[in-house]
Amino acid sequence: MKLSRLLSKIEYSGDYSERDILRVTCNSREADEKSIFVCIEGFTTDGHIFAKDAYFNGCRVFVASKAISDLPSDASVLYVKDTRNALALLSCELCGDPSGKLFVIGITGTKGKTTTALMIKQLLDASGIKSGYIGSNGVLYGSQKRETVNTTPESYKLQKYLRDMVRDGVRAVALEVSSQALTLSRVSGVKFDVAIFTNLGSDHIGPNEHKSAEEYFLAKKKLFDDYSPRTVIANLDDAATPDMLADCRASKIRYYSAKCDNADYSAASIRLYRTQKSLGVRFTCLAEGKSIPCSLPVAGDFNVYNALAAVACAGELGVKSEDACAALADIRAEGRFETVIMLNGACFVIDYAHNGMSLEAVLNALRLYNPERLICLFGSVGGRTRVRRVQLGRAAAKCADFSILTSDNPDFEDPQAIIDDIATQFEGEEQFISIPDRAEAIRYAVSIAGEKDIVLLAGKGHEQYQKICGVNKYFRERDILEDCINGQKLAMLPNE
Repeated sequence: MKLSRLLSKIEYSGDYSERDILRVTCNSREADEKSIFVCIEGFTTDGHIFAKDAYFNGCRVFVASKAISDLPSDASVLYVKDTRNALALLSCELCGDPSGKLFVIGITGTKGKTTTALMIKQLLDASGIKSGYIGSNGVLYGSQKRETVNTTPESYKLQKYLRDMVRDGVRAVALEVSSQALTLSRVSGVKFDVAIFTNLGSDHIGPNEHKSAEEYFLAKKKLFDDYSPRTVIANLDDAATPDMLADCRASKIRYYSAKCDNADYSAASIRLYRTQKSLGVRFTCLAEGKSIPCSLPVAGDFNVYNALAAVACAGELGVKSEDACAALADIRAEGRFETVIMLNGACFVIDYAHNGMSLEAVLNALRLYNPERLICLFGSVGGRTRVRRVQLGRAAAKCADFSILTSDNPDFEDPQAIIDDIATQFEGEEQFISIPDRAEAIRYAVSIAGEKDIVLLAGKGHEQYQKICGVNKYFRERDILEDCINGQKLAMLPNE
């Protein structure tokens, strides 16, 4: 694409020489003679200082918000007020405005984004609507699966994923939209057909995140105020919903509820079930004047909310409620209340709960299944605020019968030091055991879990790594559990 056409989408000052551009990037290692390098000021580094590296890789066009020193005279520097917004708009144009060719569903909220988005994708696929997903669990469409670093990828990567989906024949995409993504303009240029609000809680407040609960709220509100979605689907039971939608100008607003029957999509007769293969919940969906039975093979009554949001969203693409509800029976969400039943009947649940609010909610949901013992295995991420560790410890001490404190992406911190912060919330040593090696901790949990026990492995969820000293080392909790099951099978073989 000609540089002049690309630049027509942003306001800038500065001169340039016409040339062809093939990529937009903020990573100097990806830059070359066909690139525009956009200087992004991050939390720990400033992209302006890497402009020279991009130049030596062949790049000659730079977008900046302040002066760049030591660039040779043949470099063109174009100045903008907001380089993050410029990165997003340039990427959108270069990729051919892919969101305009897709039915884009944006999901935001403190909890439920991933599960709701994955449910939407599966319901649409089951209805013959080829769909994609972008979020914490990666990028999924067709046979493609790619890992992502952030819940919502950086804008230039996001636009490429959307472009690739268009080329692959995808019709709709469910996109998790984090508060950070909205603050950092990662979704600028994206056209949202539907925006979903799940709930609001106290999370992501602290260093390198949001300074206050008000800032966190206002960040999420941007999706409904600034992006003009055609349809909004919102949780009627969440206290933040009225304020979240106060300035929303969507032409249609649909509400879902698990507490009242005057919403567009309501749930009645909610009841939990436990089989030899799974934990789940059954309910009746009240929608379009119909009462539709639903069976959801995902534990926790709060997943009824996610299911209702997914059914409502599918309806915006013409899927009948009874068809969407029937498809719920086959729903799976990796790392979100993912159930593994051991040979002795003990139930292990893998979930991404990684803050006090979500951990307490998950433990309370599992308690309703009446386990003999509710055991919680968890840790906390290194390099984060101590407040999160205290909240996690408090939730487990309050809601679990026994806890196994271990590591969770400690990075450059001492895992035992993180555990010690968590342990301050327990009244006595009989309430917990400390096992810093997470694999060893899981094997210990398997060794003590009885037939009627439920063991929650919290914090890792879908992740397939542990971050230790800056390195992501392969680590998948389901693999460890399956190895334990195979070990049990070997132990059950008759002696030869």
